[in-house]
Amino acid sequence: MIKHWVTASLMALVIVGCSNASNQAAESISSSPNSTPAQSASQPGRAATIVRAGTLKAGEHDTQGMVQIVTQAGHTFLKLDQSFKTSNQGPDLVVILHRSPNILGSAKPPSYSLKAGDYVVLAPLQKFSGGQQYAIPDSINVANYQSAAIWCRKFNATFGAAKLSS
Repeated sequence: MIKHWVTASLMALVIVGCSNASNQAAESISSSPNSTPAQSASQPGRAATIVRAGTLKAGEHDTQGMVQIVTQAGHTFLKLDQSFKTSNQGPDLVVILHRSPNILGSAKPPSYSLKAGDYVVLAPLQKFSGGQQYAIPDSINVANYQSAAIWCRKFNATFGAAKLSS
């Protein structure tokens, strides 16, 4: 009985110790001067410059909000504003940049399917609503893309898209 109690106590100490160590590591990473582009864009005191922007229009599902392409601290990001909202009905939702200025007008409803080679995937969608941002790699020439969209990769369905204007 005592042996089990001692073993359980030791395991609890190890778990708490590991939890505190990972929290301290996360804090030191976020305050590091060598932070990643996604971290540095959220730091106060560094003004973002809006390069292009647009309003999301519903495709296969209700989708709304503003999209901005911004540069900040030498990096480029796609930002969805606080009013962003889309359906949670799709698996494998991703944020993309697309070559066409009118994705919804050039694709057939109801799914607004996309053709390979016309878009680049930035990242999986972080959440179905609210403000969020996505780093755009330096290897992507933003000038080659005229729209941003929320796209279901599994079913090739465009949930919503925004024409990006200067």
